[in-house]
Amino acid sequence: MVSPVIATAPSPTLSGSASAPFAPPPPLQPAQPRTIWGLDPFQLYTRFWAAHGVQVVRQGEPSPIIQHAELFLLSEAKTLVLFRLQSVVMDALNWVNPQVLVLRIKDTGEHAYREEVVTDEFDRFQRFSRVYDTSEHLARVVLTPEREVAQLWQSAPDPLTGWRRLRRFTPRIDRLTLSVDGSAYGENSDRELAFFLHELLQAWKRPDTTIARAHRGPGGVWKDPTSSVGPGAQFIGPVWIGAGRHITAEKTPVIGPAVLWDDPAQRPATEAIQWLDIQPNSPPADPAPKSTTTAERLLKRPFDFLFAFFAILVTLPIYPFIMIAIWLEDGPPFFFAHRRETVGGREFPCLKFRSMRKDAEKVKAELKALNRADGPQFYIENDPRLTRVGKILRKYNLDELPQFWNVLVGHMSVVGPRPSPYSENQFCPAWREARLSVRPGITGLWQVRRTRRAGSDFQEWIKYDIEYVETRTWWRDLVIIWKTFETIIRKGTRQ
Repeated sequence: MVSPVIATAPSPTLSGSASAPFAPPPPLQPAQPRTIWGLDPFQLYTRFWAAHGVQVVRQGEPSPIIQHAELFLLSEAKTLVLFRLQSVVMDALNWVNPQVLVLRIKDTGEHAYREEVVTDEFDRFQRFSRVYDTSEHLARVVLTPEREVAQLWQSAPDPLTGWRRLRRFTPRIDRLTLSVDGSAYGENSDRELAFFLHELLQAWKRPDTTIARAHRGPGGVWKDPTSSVGPGAQFIGPVWIGAGRHITAEKTPVIGPAVLWDDPAQRPATEAIQWLDIQPNSPPADPAPKSTTTAERLLKRPFDFLFAFFAILVTLPIYPFIMIAIWLEDGPPFFFAHRRETVGGREFPCLKFRSMRKDAEKVKAELKALNRADGPQFYIENDPRLTRVGKILRKYNLDELPQFWNVLVGHMSVVGPRPSPYSENQFCPAWREARLSVRPGITGLWQVRRTRRAGSDFQEWIKYDIEYVETRTWWRDLVIIWKTFETIIRKGTRQ
Protein backbone atom coordinates (compact mmCIF):
# COMPACT_ATOMS: atom_id res chain seq x y z
CA MET A 1 0.00 0.00 0.00
CA VAL A 2 1.46 3.35 -0.99
CA SER A 3 1.09 6.56 0.93
CA PRO A 4 -2.05 8.54 0.02
CA VAL A 5 -1.69 11.59 -2.20
CA ILE A 6 -3.66 14.69 -1.30
CA ALA A 7 -3.34 16.99 -4.29
CA THR A 8 -2.74 20.69 -3.94
CA ALA A 9 -2.90 23.43 -6.54
CA PRO A 10 0.41 24.87 -7.74
CA SER A 11 1.36 28.23 -6.28
CA PRO A 12 1.06 31.17 -8.68
CA THR A 13 4.30 32.52 -10.17
CA LEU A 14 5.65 35.50 -8.23
CA SER A 15 6.58 38.62 -10.18
CA GLY A 16 7.89 42.07 -9.23
CA SER A 17 10.57 44.67 -9.78
CA ALA A 18 14.32 44.03 -9.72
CA SER A 19 14.49 45.35 -6.21
CA ALA A 20 11.90 42.91 -4.96
CA PRO A 21 14.47 40.32 -3.71
CA PHE A 22 15.98 43.00 -1.45
CA ALA A 23 12.65 44.12 0.00
CA PRO A 24 11.93 43.07 3.59
CA PRO A 25 9.86 39.87 3.74
CA PRO A 26 6.18 40.33 4.48
CA PRO A 27 5.04 39.45 8.00
CA LEU A 28 4.10 35.80 8.45
CA GLN A 29 0.40 35.10 8.42
CA PRO A 30 -1.15 32.20 10.31
CA ALA A 31 -1.79 29.31 7.97
CA GLN A 32 -5.45 28.86 7.13
CA PRO A 33 -6.85 25.36 7.26
CA ARG A 34 -7.33 23.70 3.91
CA THR A 35 -10.92 23.11 2.89
CA ILE A 36 -12.85 21.35 0.18
CA TRP A 37 -16.26 22.88 -0.66
CA GLY A 38 -15.75 25.15 2.34
CA LEU A 39 -15.33 22.20 4.74
CA ASP A 40 -12.26 21.18 6.71
CA PRO A 41 -11.50 17.46 7.33
CA PHE A 42 -13.51 17.32 10.57
CA GLN A 43 -16.54 18.93 8.90
CA LEU A 44 -16.25 16.37 6.09
CA TYR A 45 -16.23 13.70 8.78
CA THR A 46 -19.44 15.01 10.37
CA ARG A 47 -21.12 15.23 6.94
CA PHE A 48 -20.16 11.65 6.16
CA TRP A 49 -21.84 10.36 9.32
CA ALA A 50 -24.82 12.70 8.84
CA ALA A 51 -25.40 11.01 5.47
CA HIS A 52 -26.02 7.84 7.51
CA GLY A 53 -28.40 9.61 9.92
CA VAL A 54 -25.72 9.82 12.64
CA GLN A 55 -24.68 13.00 14.47
CA VAL A 56 -21.10 13.18 15.76
CA VAL A 57 -21.00 14.45 19.36
CA ARG A 58 -17.67 15.31 20.98
CA GLN A 59 -16.69 17.10 24.17
CA GLY A 60 -15.49 20.67 23.95
CA GLU A 61 -17.45 21.27 20.75
CA PRO A 62 -20.79 22.74 21.85
CA SER A 63 -23.33 22.18 19.14
CA PRO A 64 -27.06 21.50 19.38
CA ILE A 65 -28.10 17.86 19.63
CA ILE A 66 -30.16 17.37 16.49
CA GLN A 67 -33.66 16.09 17.08
CA HIS A 68 -33.87 14.44 13.67
CA ALA A 69 -30.68 12.37 13.93
CA GLU A 70 -31.37 8.63 14.14
CA LEU A 71 -28.21 7.86 16.14
CA PHE A 72 -25.50 9.77 17.97
CA LEU A 73 -21.81 8.89 17.68
CA LEU A 74 -20.04 9.82 20.92
CA SER A 75 -16.27 10.05 20.63
CA GLU A 76 -13.33 11.77 22.24
CA ALA A 77 -11.95 15.01 20.85
CA LYS A 78 -9.42 14.86 18.00
CA THR A 79 -10.47 11.31 17.08
CA LEU A 80 -11.92 10.30 13.70
CA VAL A 81 -13.33 6.80 13.23
CA LEU A 82 -14.68 4.98 10.19
CA PHE A 83 -16.50 1.65 10.32
CA ARG A 84 -19.47 -0.06 8.70
CA LEU A 85 -22.86 0.37 10.33
CA GLN A 86 -24.29 -2.72 8.68
CA SER A 87 -24.25 -6.31 9.91
CA VAL A 88 -23.29 -6.83 13.53
CA VAL A 89 -23.64 -3.18 14.61
CA MET A 90 -27.19 -2.69 13.30
CA ASP A 91 -28.22 -6.16 14.46
CA ALA A 92 -27.11 -5.26 17.97
CA LEU A 93 -28.95 -1.93 17.88
CA ASN A 94 -32.14 -3.45 16.49
CA TRP A 95 -32.31 -6.69 18.44
CA VAL A 96 -30.67 -5.92 21.79
CA ASN A 97 -31.85 -2.28 21.66
CA PRO A 98 -29.28 -0.91 24.15
CA GLN A 99 -29.27 2.70 25.28
CA VAL A 100 -25.47 2.66 25.00
CA LEU A 101 -23.57 0.55 22.45
CA VAL A 102 -19.84 0.79 23.11
CA LEU A 103 -17.77 -0.01 20.02
CA ARG A 104 -14.13 -0.90 20.25
CA ILE A 105 -12.73 0.05 16.86
CA LYS A 106 -9.89 -2.30 16.07
CA ASP A 107 -7.72 -0.98 13.25
CA THR A 108 -5.30 -3.68 12.13
CA GLY A 109 -4.70 -2.36 8.63
CA GLU A 110 -1.33 -1.13 7.49
CA HIS A 111 -1.11 2.66 7.48
CA ALA A 112 1.32 2.44 4.57
CA TYR A 113 4.92 3.43 5.23
CA ARG A 114 7.09 6.46 5.75
CA GLU A 115 10.64 7.37 4.86
CA GLU A 116 12.91 8.42 7.71
CA VAL A 117 16.40 9.96 7.48
CA VAL A 118 19.07 8.11 9.46
CA THR A 119 22.05 10.22 10.64
CA ASP A 120 25.19 9.50 12.62
CA GLU A 121 26.23 10.96 15.96
CA PHE A 122 27.39 14.15 14.19
CA ASP A 123 24.00 14.53 12.51
CA ARG A 124 25.44 13.60 9.13
CA PHE A 125 23.23 11.84 6.57
CA GLN A 126 23.69 8.08 6.42
CA ARG A 127 20.72 6.62 4.58
CA PHE A 128 16.95 6.53 4.16
CA SER A 129 14.97 4.01 6.17
CA ARG A 130 11.53 2.82 5.17
CA VAL A 131 9.32 2.25 8.26
CA TYR A 132 6.08 0.28 7.93
CA ASP A 133 3.34 1.15 10.39
CA THR A 134 1.66 -2.16 11.23
CA SER A 135 0.68 -1.45 14.82
CA GLU A 136 -2.92 -1.91 15.90
CA HIS A 137 -4.89 1.26 16.55
CA LEU A 138 -7.70 1.01 19.10
CA ALA A 139 -10.40 3.57 19.77
CA ARG A 140 -13.62 3.53 21.77
CA VAL A 141 -16.80 5.21 20.63
CA VAL A 142 -20.47 4.98 21.61
CA LEU A 143 -23.59 4.71 19.47
CA THR A 144 -26.83 5.70 21.15
CA PRO A 145 -30.34 6.61 19.97
CA GLU A 146 -30.94 8.67 23.15
CA ARG A 147 -30.53 12.46 22.96
CA GLU A 148 -30.20 12.63 26.76
CA VAL A 149 -27.20 10.28 26.64
CA ALA A 150 -25.59 12.41 23.92
CA GLN A 151 -26.10 15.56 26.01
CA LEU A 152 -24.64 13.81 29.05
CA TRP A 153 -21.50 12.98 27.08
CA GLN A 154 -21.18 16.40 25.43
CA SER A 155 -21.41 18.27 28.75
CA ALA A 156 -18.65 16.23 30.42
CA PRO A 157 -15.46 18.29 30.98
CA ASP A 158 -13.15 15.47 29.86
CA PRO A 159 -13.35 11.93 28.39
CA LEU A 160 -12.77 10.18 31.73
CA THR A 161 -15.73 12.00 33.28
CA GLY A 162 -17.83 11.20 30.21
CA TRP A 163 -17.16 7.46 30.45
CA ARG A 164 -17.91 7.52 34.18
CA ARG A 165 -21.20 9.28 33.56
CA LEU A 166 -22.26 6.71 30.98
CA ARG A 167 -21.53 3.86 33.38
CA ARG A 168 -23.19 5.64 36.28
CA PHE A 169 -26.41 6.81 34.64
CA THR A 170 -27.01 3.90 32.25
CA PRO A 171 -28.17 0.59 33.80
CA ARG A 172 -25.92 -2.35 33.02
CA ILE A 173 -28.79 -4.14 31.27
CA ASP A 174 -28.99 -1.22 28.79
CA ARG A 175 -25.27 -1.29 27.88
CA LEU A 176 -23.56 -3.48 25.32
CA THR A 177 -19.92 -3.67 24.17
CA LEU A 178 -18.78 -4.93 20.76
CA SER A 179 -15.44 -5.12 18.96
CA VAL A 180 -15.62 -4.18 15.27
CA ASP A 181 -13.11 -3.71 12.49
CA GLY A 182 -12.61 -0.14 11.38
CA SER A 183 -10.14 2.72 11.24
CA ALA A 184 -9.13 5.34 13.81
CA TYR A 185 -7.22 8.52 13.01
CA GLY A 186 -5.80 11.45 14.98
CA GLU A 187 -7.12 14.83 13.88
CA ASN A 188 -4.00 16.67 15.06
CA SER A 189 -1.66 14.76 12.73
CA ASP A 190 -1.34 15.78 9.09
CA ARG A 191 -0.21 12.28 8.23
CA GLU A 192 -3.22 10.72 9.94
CA LEU A 193 -5.55 13.19 8.22
CA ALA A 194 -4.08 12.21 4.87
CA PHE A 195 -4.84 8.56 5.55
CA PHE A 196 -8.33 9.48 6.78
CA LEU A 197 -9.12 11.36 3.57
CA HIS A 198 -7.66 8.50 1.55
CA GLU A 199 -10.20 6.11 3.09
CA LEU A 200 -13.07 8.62 3.16
CA LEU A 201 -12.90 9.23 -0.60
CA GLN A 202 -13.18 5.50 -1.24
CA ALA A 203 -15.95 4.86 1.28
CA TRP A 204 -18.17 7.87 0.52
CA LYS A 205 -19.65 7.35 -2.93
CA ARG A 206 -22.24 10.17 -2.73
CA PRO A 207 -20.98 13.26 -0.85
CA ASP A 208 -23.85 15.24 -2.38
CA THR A 209 -26.24 13.69 0.16
CA THR A 210 -25.11 16.21 2.79
CA ILE A 211 -22.88 18.64 0.85
CA ALA A 212 -24.89 20.91 -1.42
CA ARG A 213 -21.81 22.18 -3.29
CA ALA A 214 -20.70 18.71 -4.37
CA HIS A 215 -21.70 18.11 -7.99
CA ARG A 216 -20.92 15.21 -10.26
CA GLY A 217 -18.45 16.27 -12.95
CA PRO A 218 -16.91 14.67 -16.04
CA GLY A 219 -15.17 11.39 -15.45
CA GLY A 220 -17.13 10.74 -12.26
CA VAL A 221 -15.29 13.36 -10.20
CA TRP A 222 -17.02 15.46 -7.55
CA LYS A 223 -16.49 19.18 -8.10
CA ASP A 224 -17.51 22.60 -6.84
CA PRO A 225 -19.81 24.72 -9.07
CA THR A 226 -17.03 27.32 -9.38
CA SER A 227 -14.46 24.77 -10.60
CA SER A 228 -14.09 23.44 -14.12
CA VAL A 229 -12.81 20.33 -15.85
CA GLY A 230 -11.50 20.69 -19.37
CA PRO A 231 -12.38 18.25 -22.16
CA GLY A 232 -9.97 15.37 -22.31
CA ALA A 233 -8.99 15.51 -18.64
CA GLN A 234 -8.53 11.99 -17.29
CA PHE A 235 -9.20 10.69 -13.80
CA ILE A 236 -8.49 7.31 -12.26
CA GLY A 237 -10.13 6.63 -8.93
CA PRO A 238 -12.14 9.05 -6.74
CA VAL A 239 -11.18 12.72 -7.10
CA TRP A 240 -12.70 15.75 -5.32
CA ILE A 241 -12.17 19.22 -6.79
CA GLY A 242 -12.60 22.31 -4.61
CA ALA A 243 -13.82 25.83 -5.32
CA GLY A 244 -11.94 27.94 -7.85
CA ARG A 245 -9.85 25.08 -9.23
CA HIS A 246 -9.58 24.37 -12.95
CA ILE A 247 -8.35 21.11 -14.49
CA THR A 248 -7.18 21.34 -18.09
CA ALA A 249 -6.55 18.51 -20.50
CA GLU A 250 -3.27 16.83 -19.66
CA LYS A 251 -1.53 13.74 -20.94
CA THR A 252 -1.03 12.51 -17.40
CA PRO A 253 -4.27 11.47 -15.66
CA VAL A 254 -5.12 12.51 -12.12
CA ILE A 255 -4.90 9.39 -9.99
CA GLY A 256 -7.09 9.18 -6.90
CA PRO A 257 -7.95 9.06 -4.16
CA ALA A 258 -7.03 12.73 -4.41
CA VAL A 259 -8.35 16.05 -3.09
CA LEU A 260 -7.75 19.35 -4.87
CA TRP A 261 -8.39 21.84 -2.07
CA ASP A 262 -10.36 25.07 -2.40
CA ASP A 263 -8.58 28.11 -3.73
CA PRO A 264 -8.20 30.18 -0.49
CA ALA A 265 -9.27 33.30 -2.38
CA GLN A 266 -12.54 31.65 -3.43
CA ARG A 267 -13.28 29.55 -0.36
CA PRO A 268 -17.08 29.27 -0.01
CA ALA A 269 -18.96 29.82 3.22
CA THR A 270 -19.84 26.76 5.30
CA GLU A 271 -23.45 25.70 4.98
CA ALA A 272 -25.40 24.05 7.79
CA ILE A 273 -26.46 20.42 7.44
CA GLN A 274 -30.10 20.19 6.39
CA TRP A 275 -31.08 17.10 8.33
CA LEU A 276 -34.67 17.06 7.10
CA ASP A 277 -33.52 17.15 3.47
CA ILE A 278 -31.20 14.14 3.64
CA GLN A 279 -32.55 11.66 1.14
CA PRO A 280 -31.52 8.15 0.08
CA ASN A 281 -29.17 8.03 -2.91
CA SER A 282 -31.74 6.10 -4.94
CA PRO A 283 -35.44 5.32 -4.49
CA PRO A 284 -36.16 2.09 -2.62
CA ALA A 285 -36.99 -0.94 -4.68
CA ASP A 286 -40.50 -2.31 -4.69
CA PRO A 287 -41.12 -4.83 -1.91
CA ALA A 288 -40.31 -8.40 -2.84
CA PRO A 289 -42.11 -10.74 -0.42
CA LYS A 290 -40.20 -13.92 0.17
CA SER A 291 -41.86 -17.01 -1.28
CA THR A 292 -42.44 -19.65 1.37
CA THR A 293 -41.14 -23.17 0.96
CA THR A 294 -43.33 -26.24 1.29
CA ALA A 295 -41.73 -27.04 4.66
CA GLU A 296 -42.44 -23.52 5.96
CA ARG A 297 -46.06 -23.72 4.86
CA LEU A 298 -46.48 -27.11 6.51
CA LEU A 299 -44.85 -26.00 9.77
CA LYS A 300 -46.08 -22.41 10.20
CA ARG A 301 -49.81 -23.05 10.65
CA PRO A 302 -49.47 -26.09 12.97
CA PHE A 303 -46.92 -24.17 15.04
CA ASP A 304 -49.27 -21.17 15.29
CA PHE A 305 -52.18 -23.41 16.29
CA LEU A 306 -50.23 -25.31 18.96
CA PHE A 307 -48.57 -22.16 20.33
CA ALA A 308 -51.94 -20.36 20.58
CA PHE A 309 -53.62 -23.42 22.12
CA PHE A 310 -51.06 -23.74 24.91
CA ALA A 311 -50.90 -19.97 25.39
CA ILE A 312 -54.66 -19.93 25.97
CA LEU A 313 -54.41 -22.85 28.41
CA VAL A 314 -51.68 -21.04 30.39
CA THR A 315 -53.29 -17.60 30.41
CA LEU A 316 -56.98 -18.55 30.67
CA PRO A 317 -56.90 -18.67 34.53
CA ILE A 318 -56.03 -14.94 34.67
CA TYR A 319 -58.93 -13.94 32.41
CA PRO A 320 -61.43 -13.73 35.35
CA PHE A 321 -59.10 -11.45 37.33
CA ILE A 322 -58.62 -9.10 34.38
CA MET A 323 -62.36 -9.05 33.71
CA ILE A 324 -63.16 -8.33 37.37
CA ALA A 325 -60.64 -5.47 37.41
CA ILE A 326 -62.19 -3.96 34.27
CA TRP A 327 -65.70 -4.37 35.71
CA LEU A 328 -64.81 -2.74 39.06
CA GLU A 329 -63.34 0.35 37.41
CA ASP A 330 -65.47 0.93 34.33
CA GLY A 331 -67.97 -1.93 34.00
CA PRO A 332 -68.51 -4.12 30.93
CA PRO A 333 -67.80 -4.79 28.11
CA PHE A 334 -64.61 -6.70 28.90
CA PHE A 335 -63.44 -7.20 25.33
CA PHE A 336 -62.95 -4.86 22.40
CA ALA A 337 -63.05 -6.02 18.77
CA HIS A 338 -61.55 -3.82 16.09
CA ARG A 339 -61.83 -4.59 12.37
CA ARG A 340 -58.41 -5.38 10.89
CA GLU A 341 -57.22 -6.88 7.59
CA THR A 342 -55.50 -10.23 7.08
CA VAL A 343 -54.22 -12.10 4.00
CA GLY A 344 -55.66 -10.68 0.79
CA GLY A 345 -57.37 -7.79 2.58
CA ARG A 346 -60.03 -9.94 4.27
CA GLU A 347 -61.35 -8.27 7.43
CA PHE A 348 -61.61 -9.95 10.83
CA PRO A 349 -62.42 -8.83 14.40
CA CYS A 350 -59.11 -8.38 16.23
CA LEU A 351 -59.80 -9.15 19.91
CA LYS A 352 -58.35 -7.32 22.92
CA PHE A 353 -59.16 -6.77 26.56
CA ARG A 354 -60.72 -3.31 26.80
CA SER A 355 -58.09 -0.91 28.11
CA MET A 356 -59.82 2.40 27.34
CA ARG A 357 -62.89 4.25 28.47
CA LYS A 358 -66.17 3.47 26.75
CA ASP A 359 -66.18 6.88 25.05
CA ALA A 360 -62.61 6.49 23.74
CA GLU A 361 -63.54 7.04 20.08
CA LYS A 362 -65.41 10.25 20.90
CA VAL A 363 -62.53 11.60 23.01
CA LYS A 364 -60.05 10.65 20.25
CA ALA A 365 -61.44 13.38 17.98
CA GLU A 366 -60.86 15.96 20.72
CA LEU A 367 -57.23 14.83 21.22
CA LYS A 368 -56.33 14.73 17.54
CA ALA A 369 -54.07 17.80 17.82
CA LEU A 370 -51.84 15.97 20.35
CA ASN A 371 -51.14 13.01 18.07
CA ARG A 372 -47.39 12.19 18.01
CA ALA A 373 -47.56 9.55 15.28
CA ASP A 374 -46.33 10.57 11.84
CA GLY A 375 -48.91 8.57 9.91
CA PRO A 376 -52.50 7.36 10.19
CA GLN A 377 -51.92 5.84 13.63
CA PHE A 378 -52.87 7.66 16.81
CA TYR A 379 -50.46 7.85 19.74
CA ILE A 380 -49.94 10.30 22.58
CA GLU A 381 -48.03 9.91 25.79
CA ASN A 382 -50.15 9.46 28.92
CA ASP A 383 -53.27 8.92 26.84
CA PRO A 384 -56.19 10.13 29.03
CA ARG A 385 -58.49 7.57 27.41
CA LEU A 386 -56.66 4.73 29.15
CA THR A 387 -58.18 3.44 32.38
CA ARG A 388 -55.99 2.66 35.39
CA VAL A 389 -56.41 -1.05 34.68
CA GLY A 390 -55.79 -0.41 30.99
CA LYS A 391 -52.40 1.19 31.70
CA ILE A 392 -51.28 -1.97 33.50
CA LEU A 393 -52.63 -4.20 30.74
CA ARG A 394 -50.83 -2.15 28.09
CA LYS A 395 -47.55 -2.07 30.04
CA TYR A 396 -47.30 -5.86 30.17
CA ASN A 397 -49.15 -6.51 26.86
CA LEU A 398 -51.90 -8.36 28.72
CA ASP A 399 -54.57 -6.59 26.66
CA GLU A 400 -53.45 -8.64 23.62
CA LEU A 401 -53.97 -12.07 25.19
CA PRO A 402 -57.37 -12.58 23.46
CA GLN A 403 -55.61 -12.36 20.10
CA PHE A 404 -54.47 -15.95 20.61
CA TRP A 405 -58.10 -16.85 19.79
CA ASN A 406 -57.61 -15.05 16.46
CA VAL A 407 -54.51 -17.18 15.87
CA LEU A 408 -56.40 -20.32 16.79
CA VAL A 409 -59.08 -19.75 14.14
CA GLY A 410 -56.58 -18.65 11.46
CA HIS A 411 -57.09 -14.87 11.32
CA MET A 412 -53.61 -14.14 12.62
CA SER A 413 -50.20 -15.69 13.17
CA VAL A 414 -48.00 -15.56 16.26
CA VAL A 415 -45.37 -13.58 14.30
CA GLY A 416 -46.12 -11.30 11.38
CA PRO A 417 -46.73 -7.68 10.32
CA ARG A 418 -48.72 -5.42 12.60
CA PRO A 419 -52.49 -6.00 12.16
CA SER A 420 -53.92 -2.81 10.73
CA PRO A 421 -57.36 -1.64 9.57
CA TYR A 422 -58.38 -0.83 6.02
CA SER A 423 -58.11 2.94 6.61
CA GLU A 424 -54.44 2.70 7.67
CA ASN A 425 -53.48 0.34 4.86
CA GLN A 426 -54.60 2.90 2.29
CA PHE A 427 -51.79 5.21 3.39
CA CYS A 428 -49.21 2.80 2.01
CA PRO A 429 -50.58 1.46 -1.30
CA ALA A 430 -47.11 0.60 -2.61
CA TRP A 431 -46.50 -1.73 0.32
CA ARG A 432 -50.08 -2.85 1.08
CA GLU A 433 -49.99 -6.01 -1.00
CA ALA A 434 -46.65 -7.06 0.47
CA ARG A 435 -47.90 -6.66 4.04
CA LEU A 436 -51.13 -8.49 3.27
CA SER A 437 -49.32 -11.40 1.62
CA VAL A 438 -48.97 -13.04 5.05
CA ARG A 439 -51.11 -13.20 8.18
CA PRO A 440 -50.62 -10.35 10.65
CA GLY A 441 -48.94 -11.28 13.92
CA ILE A 442 -49.44 -10.77 17.63
CA THR A 443 -45.80 -9.73 17.63
CA GLY A 444 -43.25 -8.92 14.94
CA LEU A 445 -40.18 -6.92 13.99
CA TRP A 446 -41.95 -3.61 14.51
CA GLN A 447 -43.07 -4.56 17.99
CA VAL A 448 -39.56 -5.50 19.16
CA ARG A 449 -37.62 -2.77 17.33
CA ARG A 450 -39.80 0.36 17.43
CA THR A 451 -38.24 3.38 19.14
CA ARG A 452 -41.32 5.58 19.70
CA ARG A 453 -39.30 8.58 18.50
CA ALA A 454 -41.55 11.45 17.49
CA GLY A 455 -42.09 11.66 13.76
CA SER A 456 -40.77 8.18 12.94
CA ASP A 457 -43.30 5.61 14.21
CA PHE A 458 -45.21 5.21 10.93
CA GLN A 459 -41.97 5.00 8.96
CA GLU A 460 -40.64 2.33 11.33
CA TRP A 461 -43.91 0.39 11.10
CA ILE A 462 -43.69 0.20 7.30
CA LYS A 463 -39.92 -0.42 7.32
CA TYR A 464 -39.98 -3.35 9.73
CA ASP A 465 -43.14 -4.95 8.33
CA ILE A 466 -41.64 -4.95 4.82
CA GLU A 467 -38.33 -6.25 6.15
CA TYR A 468 -40.18 -9.14 7.77
CA VAL A 469 -42.11 -10.23 4.68
CA GLU A 470 -38.91 -10.05 2.62
CA THR A 471 -36.68 -11.99 5.03
CA ARG A 472 -38.98 -14.13 7.17
CA THR A 473 -37.69 -17.54 8.20
CA TRP A 474 -38.62 -20.14 10.76
CA TRP A 475 -35.58 -19.22 12.85
CA ARG A 476 -36.34 -15.49 12.71
CA ASP A 477 -39.86 -16.14 14.03
CA LEU A 478 -38.40 -17.94 17.04
CA VAL A 479 -35.95 -15.10 17.69
CA ILE A 480 -38.77 -12.52 17.53
CA ILE A 481 -40.84 -14.55 20.01
CA TRP A 482 -37.87 -14.71 22.38
CA LYS A 483 -37.21 -10.97 22.02
CA THR A 484 -40.88 -10.27 22.77
CA PHE A 485 -40.67 -12.20 26.04
CA GLU A 486 -37.39 -10.44 26.82
CA THR A 487 -38.97 -7.03 26.20
CA ILE A 488 -41.92 -7.79 28.47
CA ILE A 489 -39.61 -9.01 31.25
CA ARG A 490 -37.43 -5.91 30.84
CA LYS A 491 -40.50 -3.69 31.26
CA GLY A 492 -41.20 -5.38 34.56
CA THR A 493 -37.65 -5.06 35.89
CA ARG A 494 -36.77 -1.55 34.63
CA GLN A 495 -37.60 1.23 37.04
